[in-house]
Amino acid sequence: MSPSRSKQTFFYRNGLSIVFTSLFVLTLIAQAVTGWHENNAERKQDKVEPISFTTYLQSGHFISATFENFESEFLQMALYVILTIKLRQIGSAESKSLDEPEDVDKEPEPHKDAPWAVKKGGWILKLYEGSLSLTFILLFLVSWYFHLYGSWLDHNDQNAINNQPPDSMTDYLMQANFWFESFQNWQSEFLSIASIVIFTIFLRQKGSPESKPVDAPDMQTGK
Repeated sequence: MSPSRSKQTFFYRNGLSIVFTSLFVLTLIAQAVTGWHENNAERKQDKVEPISFTTYLQSGHFISATFENFESEFLQMALYVILTIKLRQIGSAESKSLDEPEDVDKEPEPHKDAPWAVKKGGWILKLYEGSLSLTFILLFLVSWYFHLYGSWLDHNDQNAINNQPPDSMTDYLMQANFWFESFQNWQSEFLSIASIVIFTIFLRQKGSPESKPVDAPDMQTGK
């Protein structure tokens, strides 16, 4: 271990993951607590008994709201990882160079510090080469299912309150409500990607790896 590395604290080396994971946990707890109160307020208006917090965590209201957000985030990241392989945007810090070769396009070569999959080669290496996008796609599909499942449970809870028969999951999938929930989240994620791709052409943030150097020309593509 180098002397400089040995003097670095654990937080210094892992600050981004620690902060964002902590923010995720805190906001998920806040969502659960506020969603529980909101759901019980709605139940009170419908003149039905409130539910406990532990029961709420198993309810369609909580499951749907949680995985609806996960779904759109993982879809955004999957498409971003895949589309940036081939697509370019002149001047954007988020784009690969228009004509210069990139390190990420080089064929992997085994060496002492290479990941195990690179040293193994064969189909394991092929799988590893696309593991990032495959993981995001899998997480999107799992989140999409649980969003559907939670939204369906919540829909049938409302049907029971209104003395209406339950719908099957297939019937519910054909209704507009689930897709409205999905599209309103998807479009916001696509807007956020388009914003950072376009804004990094003309705007800068000193010290951020998501920005070009402050003195870089607007039409410089990549960081």
